[in-house]
Amino acid sequence: MPSPVKIMAVLTARPGKAEALGALLAGMVEPCRGEPGNLRWDIWRDQAEPGRFILDELYADNAAVAAHRETAHFKAYFARINDLAERQPYVLDAVAVG
Repeated sequence: MPSPVKIMAVLTARPGKAEALGALLAGMVEPCRGEPGNLRWDIWRDQAEPGRFILDELYADNAAVAAHRETAHFKAYFARINDLAERQPYVLDAVAVG
């Protein structure tokens, strides 16, 4: 049985790029949430560091993650993200989830 996959990504805006990063992420909300295997796609902003964003993504399984990475919106995001932010993604398996 496929297991859900959580992706958490910490994105810290490069100097002067926080607004552009926020706009890029905001543009990802609707298309990502509309993907068939997507269960959630949320953006969080660090209260102590407004240029730091956390992506909280949940997919039905690894196939849904792979499908996400093949979408036009993900490819457009990926082409721009390294110019806007330092990026640290974590791809996680459930251990004890309530």
